[in-house]
Amino acid sequence: MPNNIEKRGLTDREILQLCLELEKGRCHSTSNAMLETSHQELRSIYQQCFENASNSQYELYKIANQKGWYKTEIASTEQIVTVQEHMQNNLQPKGNF
Repeated sequence: MPNNIEKRGLTDREILQLCLELEKGRCHSTSNAMLETSHQELRSIYQQCFENASNSQYELYKIANQKGWYKTEIASTEQIVTVQEHMQNNLQPKGNF
């Protein structure tokens, strides 16, 4: 990926990747703030900010994916089942607290 070759600036791909990383960071920071906030109104504000950042991140991802700049692997049925089992075991632990 070219980066500022001959002072021509950032490529469209680089700009999109930077925006995508910024939105991911915004998702992380707002979700952390929301989880640590006990004030309901403030929590609602953080929740809306997270939803906005998450929606923006997904839109940027779709653009990058359509252009072939962000390729993802299709999960096999076996991989999906493994993740489902793992999540069920972690969400419904056996035993008492």
